[in-house]
Amino acid sequence: MAKAPYVKFETPKELTESVYEIVELARTTGKIRKGANEVTKAIEKERAKFVIMAEDVSPPEIMLHIPMLCEEKGIPYAYVPSKNELGKAAGLKVSTSSVAVVNPGRAGVLIENLQKKIEELKK
Repeated sequence: MAKAPYVKFETPKELTESVYEIVELARTTGKIRKGANEVTKAIEKERAKFVIMAEDVSPPEIMLHIPMLCEEKGIPYAYVPSKNELGKAAGLKVSTSSVAVVNPGRAGVLIENLQKKIEELKK
């Protein structure tokens, strides 16, 4: 399958598990925002601490602006392969295109560690 136009780098499988874990932990001990609109607002208001996007969003155009906004605001982000898994991690019964961690709760350290690994991927 071709990479979606908004996917700027590949998140390795071993990091994907950490990303889902961060979403679950932030959901239970902190605060998250779900869906492209909520995530966009959290980024624009600079409330997002970490943004996660699913790679299988259709149409991909609804996600195009998110990585650019994140870069502009200096907010770290990552990708996961499945919007269904992302929805599950976010505590939803439906899939979600993206999640913004607004308050990391106990996921703060995990986010810091993941952020360093992602910076390496971008190089």
